[in-house]
Amino acid sequence: MSQSETAVKLSLSDHTFEAILWEIKGHVLEITLNRPEKKNALNAVMGIELVYALDFAKQASNIRVVVLGAAGNIFCAGGDLASMGGKTQQTTSTVPKLGELNDLALRIRDLCKPFIVKVQGSVFAGALLLVANASHVVAVKHATFSAPEIKRGLWPYMVMAGLFRVIPKRVGLDWIMRGYEVDANTAQSWGLINEAVNTEDLDSAVEKIASDLTQLPPNTMKLGLEAYNKQESQSFADALPYLAEMLARTIEEGDAQEGIAAFFEKRKPNWLE
Repeated sequence: MSQSETAVKLSLSDHTFEAILWEIKGHVLEITLNRPEKKNALNAVMGIELVYALDFAKQASNIRVVVLGAAGNIFCAGGDLASMGGKTQQTTSTVPKLGELNDLALRIRDLCKPFIVKVQGSVFAGALLLVANASHVVAVKHATFSAPEIKRGLWPYMVMAGLFRVIPKRVGLDWIMRGYEVDANTAQSWGLINEAVNTEDLDSAVEKIASDLTQLPPNTMKLGLEAYNKQESQSFADALPYLAEMLARTIEEGDAQEGIAAFFEKRKPNWLE
């Protein structure tokens, strides 16, 4: 259980962030990878800060959607090879450690809120973990995607869990075995991203998805994503009764009653946080 699920109240404004930026806009938490001079490579500090921000978003009832973007020309170069050497990193970050890089994939999935990745540049190696586990991904058309670990004598172990849940296995296996790059249109055809857009349309495309999602019932969204994640690992026979239980729970917990009442009263639903 993460700290965000305990009685401890998390706050973003009480801490100094070094590797990411954050901003809350209405019901949306926008997170920006902010190591452009290092091609936004994922180091230990960034991992700690991302986990904390996601735990905050899960805990905060007013946050309905999380958008992850990046500064600079590269979305993310994957894991910071320099930090893999075991060197102690000097940091100005004051963010408490609730988890680290290895916890990111589970934190994204366990968030149980829409998680949109806004890809403004190319995606390499371990950065695919962020893309593969998101609920939505929009990328600029010139972005490329690659898993070149094999060329460094490595393998995208942590990426595979999410990757092979969103793209065809045979296609994906060849991709990581040979380490080549693909363009955004190919990534879309594989199901790795939702949409490839022109650079000037990226912000508006992501804002439209986020806006649509914030206007939908947050509690039902949370329960639905929780069920989606759990049933994925269940057998068909086990999934059906579990999903029936989740349907009953959804009806009992309010959003469905408000939605049905609004339909008959011909008004806009008033979703409670």
